Amino acid sequence: MNYIQNLQRAINYMEEHILEPITYEDVAKHIYVSGYHFHRTFSLVTGITANEYIRNRRLSMAGQEISLSNAKVIDIALKYGYNSPESFTKAFTRFHGITPNVARRAGMKLKSFNRLLIKIKLEGGTVMDYRIEKREEFKLLAKIRKFRNESISEEENTEIPDFWKECGANGTFEVLKQNTNEHDIYGVCAPISKESKHFDYGIGMKFSCGNVPEGYGIWEVKPTLWAVFKCIGETPDCIGETWGKIFSEFLPGSEYNMIDDTDFELYSQDLETDCFCEIWIPIEKKTNA
Repeated sequence: MNYIQNLQRAINYMEEHILEPITYEDVAKHIYVSGYHFHRTFSLVTGITANEYIRNRRLSMAGQEISLSNAKVIDIALKYGYNSPESFTKAFTRFHGITPNVARRAGMKLKSFNRLLIKIKLEGGTVMDYRIEKREEFKLLAKIRKFRNESISEEENTEIPDFWKECGANGTFEVLKQNTNEHDIYGVCAPISKESKHFDYGIGMKFSCGNVPEGYGIWEVKPTLWAVFKCIGETPDCIGETWGKIFSEFLPGSEYNMIDDTDFELYSQDLETDCFCEIWIPIEKKTNA
């Protein structure tokens, strides 16, 4: 899958349907990918979520219409997807810094949010270290939770970090250690079909055999080819930075595509001291169209 081309197709679709009640899930279905993976790719490459893009474009267009026409505020609010003048005024003021009525005065400054164009740009010549590995199938004993697709498009959402904190506080890691022999910790994310409303995320350790404790499950990781990236830093912020580089630097210029399968973060005592964790993404070699 050429995800850069898919992102441009997604943007074109949003622009063509900007006045319709669409969300990132509708866009993901249009380009035949899961909501989760579309959200993650779009936000990492562009720096905003697809829902934010749609909202900002509508408010930018509404600002132009407010200043250039005599249409009623309520009619403009309904046109750009707001059910009431109050909700429109609140969103408009947050975006432009002034109310719709003030925006109609001569000389008022408004913010413009232009249509996005995806381009691959060479910057710097920075080095991104990675390695390619082949792994056989393995199983994890994991605490697994289902997350709403909608949650990943919510600004400053902390559900997954909170899940990690919860597991650290409620004894989950102790249970995992008691029932496994290898104590490296995996944060695994499942692939999602475009029809799914939820995605699974698990925190686990490598499992060979034995009884599965109540409240835990077995997560099977399929054999495949992996690209492995070190997250260098002392805080979890380095994970997001590394994902951003994977999508903006590695995948566009490499001979590999990321496939829809389990990806994971690996936390191991064997990692170098400056390495927070490793990101493992499932890949396949690109084929010429």
